[in-house]
Amino acid sequence: MNAALAALLMQAAAVQTAPPVDERALAKLVEDPAFSGDIQIADPEGGGWGYVGLLPQPYRGGDDGATWRWASVTKQVVAVLVMQEVAKGQIDLDRPIATYLPKFRSANAGTATVRQLLQHRSGLPNPDDSPKGPGGFPSYYQPGYTGSRDPLTGYCAGPVQGAAGGNWSYNNCDYLVLGALLEAVTGKSWATLVDERIAKPLEIDFLAAYPGEAFTRMGTIDGKPEPAIDLASYGAAAGLYGSIDALAKFDIALMEGRLIPPDALATLWQGDPALGYMALGQWVFEAPLKGCAKPVRIVERRGGVGGIEVRNFILPEIRRVVIAFSDRAPFAFGEVWQGAGFSHDLLSAAACGKGTKQ
Repeated sequence: MNAALAALLMQAAAVQTAPPVDERALAKLVEDPAFSGDIQIADPEGGGWGYVGLLPQPYRGGDDGATWRWASVTKQVVAVLVMQEVAKGQIDLDRPIATYLPKFRSANAGTATVRQLLQHRSGLPNPDDSPKGPGGFPSYYQPGYTGSRDPLTGYCAGPVQGAAGGNWSYNNCDYLVLGALLEAVTGKSWATLVDERIAKPLEIDFLAAYPGEAFTRMGTIDGKPEPAIDLASYGAAAGLYGSIDALAKFDIALMEGRLIPPDALATLWQGDPALGYMALGQWVFEAPLKGCAKPVRIVERRGGVGGIEVRNFILPEIRRVVIAFSDRAPFAFGEVWQGAGFSHDLLSAAACGKGTKQ
């Protein structure tokens, strides 16, 4: 046996077949009256389970054709675009923002780095803190906003929250600025890059940035219709929409190394315990799941815009992705690491099916 063949066999042996899914436990979650939304479970080998809480019965084989706001899963996608440029040597994660955006007027432009933008450690302001508009929703995201949304000179260039490099503090300006940085480096908008580098190569039909979508799910907030939202205002922070199948395709391609090379993926998924396991644009951690013999490594990206919430999970060692959208906010997804709650039970059913020993 030659060395090349031996290496291939060893690689094949290391690839773990995805475990069975506890469909009874999944059905129980979907049938919970509190849940209204879509759940998708998929693996690279083509196996998949689709459950739609908005329809009378769960079904297999995909989603119902509707698109969802990907909300802050957009950040996960933008982080991949950034890492593509890092892999090419066009972006250095530890160079200041001003290196690439000399016209950025923020007081932190010369001190905050690209890595800190990705980790929410830049100290930039958060549009969530803009004055409240109708319904108590931040005015930045509502139609008729009178301020400037220019990422270089507008709201994001305003008074900072603090010095760069401290503990992470969630804010959308980090990724609005990253969108501008990508355009400065590549000469193309972040939305065009999503289309050219992700949607088209992966043959995804339903993935794009607002505006332009005629129909996506609407949501409720505390049981009431959500206020009017200018979805395009979320930009590179939360401005993508797409089908749940499209998100599964993205997750699988990322997991398989088809979007960025292995060293870039390792950097992207390096969760920092000191930052609550924040990696670059996502959280990466190990957590015990019910029915699994040992903790499972989880890549998580969560998001919410208005009445829509999403949880996107990639389980690299199990080679499976798990996605849940809800059209009721706030929905009690819970925290996986706490060992209970909807997300924990969903992942346990998806990763620790009966008779498996992971």
